[in-house]
Amino acid sequence: MKTIDDLDVAGKRVLVRADLNVPLDGATITDDGRIRASLPTIQALAERGARVVVTAHLGRPKGEPNPAYSLAPVAARLGELLGKPVAFATDTVGDSARETVASLGDGDVALLENVRFNAAETSKDDAERGLFADALALLADLYVGDGFGAVHRKHASVYDIARKLPHAAGRLIAAELDVLKRLTENVERPYAVVLGGSKVSDKLGVIDNLLGKADRILIGGGMVFTFLAAQGHEVGTSLLEKDQLDTVREYLRRAEENGVEFVLPVDIVAAAAFAADAEHGVVAADAIPADRMGLDIGPESGKLFAAKLADARTVFWNGPMGVFEMAPYAGGTRAVAQALVDADAFTVVGGGDSAAAVRTLGFDENAFGHISTGGGASLEYLEGKTLPGLDALEG
Repeated sequence: MKTIDDLDVAGKRVLVRADLNVPLDGATITDDGRIRASLPTIQALAERGARVVVTAHLGRPKGEPNPAYSLAPVAARLGELLGKPVAFATDTVGDSARETVASLGDGDVALLENVRFNAAETSKDDAERGLFADALALLADLYVGDGFGAVHRKHASVYDIARKLPHAAGRLIAAELDVLKRLTENVERPYAVVLGGSKVSDKLGVIDNLLGKADRILIGGGMVFTFLAAQGHEVGTSLLEKDQLDTVREYLRRAEENGVEFVLPVDIVAAAAFAADAEHGVVAADAIPADRMGLDIGPESGKLFAAKLADARTVFWNGPMGVFEMAPYAGGTRAVAQALVDADAFTVVGGGDSAAAVRTLGFDENAFGHISTGGGASLEYLEGKTLPGLDALEG
């Protein structure tokens, strides 16, 4: 796979597909981690005299313009981080985009409006996506794929565009790939995987694949209640996927058969309602009251998980241990994050909510080996799936 170092970019229009899908509170960016992760590629291209045209998505605007999902606040923040103005086009392939790109000088940077304001971007129809990719390609001489958080999507600006222009991978994608290879090839052991988040069904593929690769799998978050129920325990009003009980029982059986240690919480923070101010307390994992819902792993589980991670040499973590956005249910996620910081291991935080939790809870990002920008993409890679965006860059 070529990288930007293999491209002659001076004086060329370079279309960079970045991942700038940041959380917003109105027009305020609450976590600019993905913007900062995109800087190395954009800066390197600009410093080499490229005319950098950035395209990205934000949220799910359903194929039509929606001011709530405008990238205008991102353009402003990107300019602050770059230390120079970033021109903003109010459309993706229309008059504003053409005029904005035409006005760029060598070393300048522009950002196009949300690529998902165009229904063709995410179309299942190859021809429709292809036509939109043609329109994008008219704005550039070269293409750089750097939106790792979207490489598992067969979208026009991720997949089809690479077939229209000379292309290469950006710094972020190259870095993410290096990390994922360390998690799948010649892994330093013991290899521990911590999985959380709300649903087992979101992690089925990765659990299935890791049963033959990981030494330990630690389970927390909302998905843990399906595991507890599969063992015959009461889970009260906690999140439960009844249709996955047989699958989970089979995973537990296979883990034992393959010598993979499955670690489940021993205590749970159970509340009367899904609210920060709800009455709550710590109960044994096998004694959740019928009228309570589990919203975090308990303090003893935090200690147990930390002990299971202490001697690991490689750790991959995807998914919070509880509803960390509410202070009473953030303890488990904080304990796991601290355990990764303390471990003498190569530690990877697998994007999405886990990355947001690390920042929200005040941890130094440099204390972790790597914080991924793409939760879904990381998981699909670890499942062994082909990722369309990476496949296109290989061609």
